[in-house]
Amino acid sequence: VTGALMAGATPQQAALAQLASAAGIPVGTLAPQAMTQQATRHARRVYVGGLPPLANEATVAKFFSQALAAVGGTSHVASGTDAVVNVYINAEKKFAFVEFRTVEETSNGMALDGIMFEGVSVRVRRPNDYNPAMAASLGPATPSQNLNLAAIGLSGGVGGVSNQADGPDRIFVGGLPYYLPEDQIRDLLGQFGALRGFDLVKDRDTGNSKGYGFAVYEDPMVVDLACAGLNGLQMGDKTLTVRRATAAGQAKPDTADVIAQAQQQIALSMALQAGGGLSGLMAGAGAGGPPPTRVVSLLDVVDVEELSDAVAYEEIKEDMLEECGKYGSVNKLVIPRPTADGTPAPGVGKVYVEYDAIDGAVKARTALNGRKFGGKAVVAEFCDEAKFAEGAFE
Repeated sequence: VTGALMAGATPQQAALAQLASAAGIPVGTLAPQAMTQQATRHARRVYVGGLPPLANEATVAKFFSQALAAVGGTSHVASGTDAVVNVYINAEKKFAFVEFRTVEETSNGMALDGIMFEGVSVRVRRPNDYNPAMAASLGPATPSQNLNLAAIGLSGGVGGVSNQADGPDRIFVGGLPYYLPEDQIRDLLGQFGALRGFDLVKDRDTGNSKGYGFAVYEDPMVVDLACAGLNGLQMGDKTLTVRRATAAGQAKPDTADVIAQAQQQIALSMALQAGGGLSGLMAGAGAGGPPPTRVVSLLDVVDVEELSDAVAYEEIKEDMLEECGKYGSVNKLVIPRPTADGTPAPGVGKVYVEYDAIDGAVKARTALNGRKFGGKAVVAEFCDEAKFAEGAFE
């Protein structure tokens, strides 16, 4: 029967017959549609791992059908019906096999790897019975390049996550300051090892950061070290959330030794980053300080007694403008002076520097904080811009 069918069949029909025969399916007893479904099933299913606790067949089917439709990954062979035709769930091990209508939709579904489902990033893989050689004649083996993954917060560049930051050891990095440049985020993550990839999720319309992303290290051994060291770290007005992206990956030891080693790594990296904007952000709020602003106050950087002398005052101001100008364009510099009658005046003993951009203030705060002046360590802090504009010094 198989030979007769193949003699007058198209190449795809012949391939289907061959697949059915290899699988032990009596081709002559199956209608063409049934034969197609049986023979292509291995290429129409995906493995979904790391499911959330409350997931069931209905919610999984609905979610993946809607997600595939949202990115433009559904075919037009059955308009108005769901892309997912069947779901099998192993609730105990939190994985499922999701079966799509067509081979093309299944390959497009592979692009949904890492999608957030009920608060958990799930893995999407080919099942163990997938046969690439046989599947090659059935339809596309890779996702369409035209998928709008940004519509669901995935894809590289604008929109989200690419395959660069894929893999079982992928980590989720959340709570990132929206204004923090991607290169500085990479610098932070790179303190624990070389990155294989990092994808910052961005708003589809504006291109602005959404405050989270995904990363993968070249060396899987540093993953838990990075998670332990970075999770809970204060950056500006944000607190980082760093963990393995998959639910299955959470059962890693978080020992005191790992945490201590991670904290030492951060401290060492910050000490080596003289003038780096990233360490300024971390130091600026790591101990509960105010978030970065364009204004920096410097304590113990001038001799208060010299401020009473007009000539000395102008020389000090000129020197401070030169020094602070090394880190960015200075918009305004204020050095409060003592009153003539000796009564206390707000801000005396401090130098206030307003930069045109936050980046300049961050660099200045990083470089000047802790620097020795007259035997004392300079204390550099970010200040409220509104209070500075009003002259409300402290």
